[in-house]
Amino acid sequence: MADSVPATGFPAPVYSETVLNPHFEHAKKHFLPFLLQIHYAHTRMLARQGILAPEEEQGLIAALDSLRVALDEASIASWRRAGTCEDLFYFVEALLEQACGRDLAGKMHTARSRNDIAVTLYRMAARERLLEVLEAAAELRAVLLRLTGEHLDTVMPAHTHMQPAQPTTLAHYLLASCEFLARDGERMQAAFGRLNSSPLGAAAITTSGFPIDREFTAQLLGFEGLAENSYGAIAAIDYLTETASAIAVAMVNLGKFNQDLLLWSTREFGFLRLPDGFVQCSSIMPQKRNPVALEHTRILASRALGEAQAVLGCAHNTPFGDINDSEDDLQPLAMAMFASALRALKLLAGVIDAAEVDRAHLARRAARDFLTVTELADTLVRSEGLSFREAHDLVAEAVRACDSDDRAEAMAAALLAVRPSLRLSREEILEALDPVHFVRIRKITGGPAPERTREALAGAWEGQRRLEAWLTEKRRLVTSSRADASSASAQKP
Repeated sequence: MADSVPATGFPAPVYSETVLNPHFEHAKKHFLPFLLQIHYAHTRMLARQGILAPEEEQGLIAALDSLRVALDEASIASWRRAGTCEDLFYFVEALLEQACGRDLAGKMHTARSRNDIAVTLYRMAARERLLEVLEAAAELRAVLLRLTGEHLDTVMPAHTHMQPAQPTTLAHYLLASCEFLARDGERMQAAFGRLNSSPLGAAAITTSGFPIDREFTAQLLGFEGLAENSYGAIAAIDYLTETASAIAVAMVNLGKFNQDLLLWSTREFGFLRLPDGFVQCSSIMPQKRNPVALEHTRILASRALGEAQAVLGCAHNTPFGDINDSEDDLQPLAMAMFASALRALKLLAGVIDAAEVDRAHLARRAARDFLTVTELADTLVRSEGLSFREAHDLVAEAVRACDSDDRAEAMAAALLAVRPSLRLSREEILEALDPVHFVRIRKITGGPAPERTREALAGAWEGQRRLEAWLTEKRRLVTSSRADASSASAQKP
C-alpha cells in the first residue's frame, strides 16, 4: 500500500522512504515468527494471571492461529507498510483487529510496550543466529579433529615470522586450530548464556502495575532467566555487543588460519591441493587453479569482523535508555554479521574436508632449510656438556660453513670440521638432524610427539562431545519454545 499521509503529518514521505519502509522489510524477514511467539506467550500469561478472561484468551489465540496459518512466504513477501502502520508491530496488530475486533485485539497489549517487545524479539532472533554460527564452528572443528587423527605422524615445517623454523606435525598444527575454535565456542556459549534472558515485562522501562508473571513468559519463550532490572532490560545493549565481540574474535582467528591455507595451496608451497570444485580457472590462462573458495572465506570472515565492529561502533557513546541507535537500524548489521560468519565457517569446513595433503612434500620440506639444528644444539648440550649458548654458536658456525647446502650429511661434516674434538659420532649427528627424531623427542605436554598429540586429540574429542551435547540441548530449548507459547495451558498450577 502506498504511503498516503501528507508531508505535514507523521510520517513525512522521506522518513517513510529512508527509515520506516526499510525497517519494515527487514523486520518481516527476520522477526515476524518471534513477534507471533511473543503475542502467544503474553496472551497466555495475561489469562493465567486473571487479567484476561478465558473467553478473551480463546478469542485472541484463535486470531493468532488464523494469522499464523495464513502466513506463507508469498503473502509475507507482498506485504507493504501502510501509511497508518508505523512498523511491523502495528501492521500485525491491524491484522489481529481484522480477525477478532479492535477491542479484543487491544487487550493483548495490556502491561507491555513496543520497547520490551522489540528487545525480546531481537534477543530471540540473535540467539537463533548465534546457535547457527556456533553449530557451524563446531562442525569445522569436527572436520579438523578428524583430519588431525589422520596426520599424527605427518611431519611438516613450522614457520615463525613467515620463515621456516622447526619440524612439527600436521596434527600438532591442526590441534592448535582446534584449541582456538574451542575457545571461540566457549566465548559464544558464554554470550548465549547472557543473551538468552528475557526482557519481556519490562514494558516501556519501569514494568507495569498489572500483576504480570515475567518468569512464565520467559519459560514459554525458551529463555533461561530474566534480564531482571526493567531499566537495564530496555537500556542495556551488551547482550548484542558481547555476542558481536565473540564473533569478532572468532573471525580474527579464522582469518589467520585461512591465510595459512591460502599460502599452502600456492604452487610455491604446494602443501595443500583443493579439489576442482573449490578452484576457478582463469578466463585467459588455461593453467590456473585459483583457490577462490579460500579467498571467499577470507572476505566473508573480514566482513563479519567489520560488521561486528560496526555493531560496537554504533552502540558506543549512545544514551543508556530506550534509543533508536540500538534498535531497528542496528539490527540489520547484527543479522549481516551472523550471516557472514556462518557462510565463512561453513565454506571453510567444506574446503578442508575435501582438500588433499601432500604428505611426501611436507616431509621433504621438514628436512630442508636447517630446520632441525635446534635439536643438534640440544644434543651438544646433553652429550658434550656445553652451555646452550655455546652450542648455539657452534651450530650457527657450522650452518654458515654449509652455505646453501642444507643436507644433513653436509651439516654433519661441517660441524665435525668446525669442532673436530666432539665426542658425537657422525651417526649421532645425523640422528639429531632427522625431522622425525626432532618431533618424537618433543614429548612435553603440548608438544608434537605423536603420543602427546594423540592424548590431546582424545581430550579435544571429549570437549567436542560436550559442546555438541550443549548445542543439542539449546537447540531443543529454542525449538520447543516455538510450540510452547501457543500450546501451554494458561491455568495456574
